[in-house]
Amino acid sequence: MTWTQAINPLGNLGLSALVDALPIIFLFCALAIWRIKGHIAGLITLALALVLAMGVHGMPGNMAFLTALYGVMTGLFPIGWIVITAVFLYNLTVKTGQFEIIKDSIASITEDRRLQALLIAFSFGAFLEGAAGFGTPVAITAAMLAGLGFNPLYAAGICLIANTAPVAFGGIGIPIITAGTVTGIDAMAISQMVGRQLPFLSVFVPFWLVFIMAGWKGAIEVMPAILVSGVSFAVAQWFSSNYMTPMLPDILSSLVSIVALVFFLRVWKPKNVWRFADEPPATLKVKKHSAGAVLKAWSPFIVLTVLISDWGLKSVKAVLDKVSIKIVFSGLDKAIIAGGKPLAVVYNFNWLSAGGTAILIAAIISAMILRVGPGQFLEVFAKTLKDLRFALLTIASVLGFAFVANWSGMTPTLGKAFTVTGNFFPFVAPLLGWLGVVITGSDTSSNALFCKMQQITAEQIGVNPVLTVAANSSGGVAGKMISPQSLAVGAASTGLVGREGDLFRFTLPHSIFFTLIISVLTYLQAYVLSWMVPPLTMASKAVTTVQQVSGGTTILVATGIFIVILGLIASRQKGSLEALNGRRSA
Repeated sequence: MTWTQAINPLGNLGLSALVDALPIIFLFCALAIWRIKGHIAGLITLALALVLAMGVHGMPGNMAFLTALYGVMTGLFPIGWIVITAVFLYNLTVKTGQFEIIKDSIASITEDRRLQALLIAFSFGAFLEGAAGFGTPVAITAAMLAGLGFNPLYAAGICLIANTAPVAFGGIGIPIITAGTVTGIDAMAISQMVGRQLPFLSVFVPFWLVFIMAGWKGAIEVMPAILVSGVSFAVAQWFSSNYMTPMLPDILSSLVSIVALVFFLRVWKPKNVWRFADEPPATLKVKKHSAGAVLKAWSPFIVLTVLISDWGLKSVKAVLDKVSIKIVFSGLDKAIIAGGKPLAVVYNFNWLSAGGTAILIAAIISAMILRVGPGQFLEVFAKTLKDLRFALLTIASVLGFAFVANWSGMTPTLGKAFTVTGNFFPFVAPLLGWLGVVITGSDTSSNALFCKMQQITAEQIGVNPVLTVAANSSGGVAGKMISPQSLAVGAASTGLVGREGDLFRFTLPHSIFFTLIISVLTYLQAYVLSWMVPPLTMASKAVTTVQQVSGGTTILVATGIFIVILGLIASRQKGSLEALNGRRSA
């Protein structure tokens, strides 16, 4: 039995698009106005999509529910698996006290507030976005700045604004992977396009942060440091997103930026140490640690970077994919006719080559280095699962909705309706991503909601869909700073609960300004700078060769040797846990 996807089922494009937009409108209202919890709003949205798919588009019930199941499974693996393992690795460093040393190693470098903003809000915040995501960057960096003596409003506002450039690749590349999952476009092609948009913003943001704090004169005084911070971040972001893997840009670019600025500050200092005129007394006690202790604390993320780099290589993937499991969805595989062709629906459970598995291996190796026992290891993992249960349910339900909307014809109908913007659509594309993140608080959710529509609309107007799909993610980064969730986190971490409105007014102009920069850039890349747009590449089955397997095996062996050496060196270092424990009890 086959069924042909129904586009414009009501015979009136405007009316069909309005009806098909109801689940998205409901989700926005549920989150922004009615303040319904994310997982409940996601489940209701999925239910509404199923009703419309069957009742309006005529999708057979068994196909609709199988499509929802496929989306839910995709949301849990590989996307949810990355979320679980990334947060788990971060939680391990917190549980063992090593994260305190990491924070100290950053906060103790300089007393100049402008340079602290660059190191903590921009670079360290990007590192946290790549390693954990889910509000962690703003919560930790804003609390650090406030503890160092920053005006609380500036501490929260600056960290919210700084948390822009890394958001598109946040949480080990989850937004990009999600965009590729819902569109069928190779995630690496999307990563390359985002890596040719955001580096321009990454160079600009450090200057803008200091300008907000200290004005034009204050920014000029530390311009060398601003350039080192922004340019090193942007170059690493461009290189890793274009030539490595979408899972790595945040972590690699943030580490490069931190290291570059730290070494630069050893040979250059500003003439004046700048502070706020009315800043409160510092409450955060910063301790200096030995180089060995710092290496040990950072070692989990060094291991993570190495493994993620390996997992992104085709030769390594060819080795690891030999044990993947493919599940054919009977009753759905080649049963839906879309664009005149039957859809192949095969769920690829590539449990070993999945990015989340690389992170789990990094966590296991880190546990050995940090001397975490099996009991504590399992305890932290269980707590991570418990803390993330509702977030995982939200991701699963949103992905379920996305696939139902895509395969029933709802998303193609909305995409066709957006063609009314004509050649102006590339300018509008980032605004859709911005709106999605403002409401949902997540670039991942925004990509799940809008990327298929971005793809279809671009194809209708003759623009490379890689550009508009990437623009959805790039535009979304500027919406993060004014989303209700981000404002709540920023206010809570700096003692500004009840003043979320002040934070909103502080960040709103910057959010709009950054979005317009991305919109103008996207428009230019569509029609003037089209050479910057990578060719459209659809995700496909990789052809494994003997040479790839041999090369991948060699790389894995070399990686193993490197990690053993790093582990031996790091595990021999004495940490400062006694001092940390004393600081906590004080």
